Amino acid sequence: MTGFGRAVLELPKCKLTVEIKSLNSKQLDVSMRIPPIYREKELEIRTLLSSRLERGKVDLTVYRESTGVDDSVKLNVAALAGYKAQISEASRQLGIPEPEDWFAVLMRFPDVIHSEAAPTLNESESEGLLKACNEAIDALTDFRATEGARLNEFFAKRLDTISELLDMVPRYETERVARISARIEENLSKVPVAEYDRGRLEQEMIYYIEKLDINEEKQRLAQHIRYFAETMNGKASQGKKLGFITQEMGREINTLGSKSNHAELQRIVVKMKDELEQIKEQVLNVM
Repeated sequence: MTGFGRAVLELPKCKLTVEIKSLNSKQLDVSMRIPPIYREKELEIRTLLSSRLERGKVDLTVYRESTGVDDSVKLNVAALAGYKAQISEASRQLGIPEPEDWFAVLMRFPDVIHSEAAPTLNESESEGLLKACNEAIDALTDFRATEGARLNEFFAKRLDTISELLDMVPRYETERVARISARIEENLSKVPVAEYDRGRLEQEMIYYIEKLDINEEKQRLAQHIRYFAETMNGKASQGKKLGFITQEMGREINTLGSKSNHAELQRIVVKMKDELEQIKEQVLNVM
């Protein structure tokens, strides 16, 4: 959901620049900074953003640069004359020279510039503002699409790696079961004068080994990997669903780790977790 879009529009009396920045967020959170003249359009702009951007922390800024002559702004000549007269009188009474640069001094006083009327938003500029906003959103959407293609490739590589690691698990399973059985018998042989029912021991060992069976976890993890890929390649916005799938993948990988009882399998699980964490970090960027 991260991205940036910018649009510039030249109008008869002004130049509009609209910038939109988007960051990760579970919902749509819009923040706007616009000139006072556009306050009446704020609700309409928010509605536009809500209709075109589903999620993200969106920051929109509008810059307005006047390019024509503004007849409503004028110098208050009467005020300037009054200030000049008072300064000349003060100079005479205090015996100090009058300023050399009168304008530099007079323009510092209040009320020497006034506007005859507050600026109003005409229909042409109103339409131009919305057009610029739409163009900036288009640019942001294009940016997101490019980022989405990159993420698609990133996720595919991570999923392939997890699948390859999962395919490595069976080669250690036979050895793993044999080691567990041997360890149980070895520990039992260390008990002095131990008499036990061999058949019952085998039953207990089968029960213990079944508790450590990881076939279901392997199957579910493989299903989650396929489901993630199918969802990722779907047309609709599925960012939240991908987040849920990664949670399920994490549960299966954790269970594999807790049941493995084998050094090589533990290493495989650690590598799987590393790949999955990279996916989780980037899933937040998916719409």
